[in-house]
Amino acid sequence: MHSAQSYATGFIPSLEGLRAVAALGVLLTHVAFQTGMDPATFPGDILARFDFFVPVFFALSAFLLWRRHRRDFAEGYGVGRYYLNRLGRIFPAYLVLVVGVLLLLPEASGVSWQVALANLLMVQLYVPDALAPGLTHLWSLVVELAFYLALPLLGLGIGTRSRRVRLSTIVALGLVGFGWPWLGFVVSSGTAESGMPNMQIFPFSYLAWFAVGLLAAEYEGRVPAGVQRILRWRWLWWALALLTAWVAAQKWYGPLGLEHPTPWEFNLRVIAGTLFAAFVVVPYALAPGSRWLETWWMQALGRWSYSIFLWHLAVLTVAFPILGMSLFSGSLIDFLLMSAFVTVASVVVSAASYVLVEEPARRWVRDLGKGIFGDSVRGRAGAQVSVGDDAVLGGKHRK
Repeated sequence: MHSAQSYATGFIPSLEGLRAVAALGVLLTHVAFQTGMDPATFPGDILARFDFFVPVFFALSAFLLWRRHRRDFAEGYGVGRYYLNRLGRIFPAYLVLVVGVLLLLPEASGVSWQVALANLLMVQLYVPDALAPGLTHLWSLVVELAFYLALPLLGLGIGTRSRRVRLSTIVALGLVGFGWPWLGFVVSSGTAESGMPNMQIFPFSYLAWFAVGLLAAEYEGRVPAGVQRILRWRWLWWALALLTAWVAAQKWYGPLGLEHPTPWEFNLRVIAGTLFAAFVVVPYALAPGSRWLETWWMQALGRWSYSIFLWHLAVLTVAFPILGMSLFSGSLIDFLLMSAFVTVASVVVSAASYVLVEEPARRWVRDLGKGIFGDSVRGRAGAQVSVGDDAVLGGKHRK
């Protein structure tokens, strides 16, 4: 069995492909909602809970960043470069999208300057009614940004402590998050009378989703061969993930759509998202390898997955008049045609965004980091790491 240290120094192609699956899963759940697929019947029920690919993104980010940066954070090393890389990774393509939507999308052109500014600064989650048309899905990026900002503090606190302490702390943080929706000021938020944003969806509520990835990183390289064989039964874990999505989509489990859940119903949703992320991410993180996820086209989609996530909702918004379809038609044919159109169009736009925005920005940030922090940073075992590195060595996992 490989050492834990050797595992944490490599690019995992199957996770790159998994990012593509997550981006397309989020795309499909939004297409299903806006074409009116009935969440009370199959396949609308499972599609409604494909929003659980958001916790998949969260778990992937936590896994990749913790495996790469834990030791350095514990010593306060490389934090400035980490923040620069994170901001350089997220904001360039994000700002192009936000500016483009606010200027060109009719549904978003009439928002107030406060809403526009909140979206530009990626703080819209903390401002009442600031989720603008074509940009509503970006709430999850606000949550992820909070995780990026807080991660060095976690590393500083427990990065060099014993593994038992690290595991206990991560589990405790994940459990603490379930208390947030029950706080009185959170329960009363999000209504017109309160004048407050919906604090139920603040980052604290989703600590369990990030904990999945953090725990996986702690177990990387420590999984016995027999357990790895079970983790390679991919059909089993995908079946469990889909079963979780189906259960969470049942009316008795909690409300779907835009209905505001009670704290209990909200936590049930978070629990289901946690299980879904664990079933999808952990097998590929701890027992890497997948023929289809490692194909060239899934690797390409994985590289473009951030922009696919960014652009798909704006593409979906303009697709209805282009295709002459009505919102919430409830037609399976409309769903299939819209899914195909939005997928192809989003991939084309995202490939252009990757080439014209993401990669030039990454190179610029790399050069800026070189000027500020020097040519290299310390690696996991004292080796030298290229300044272009991001979430893992080699710089390929970039979310």
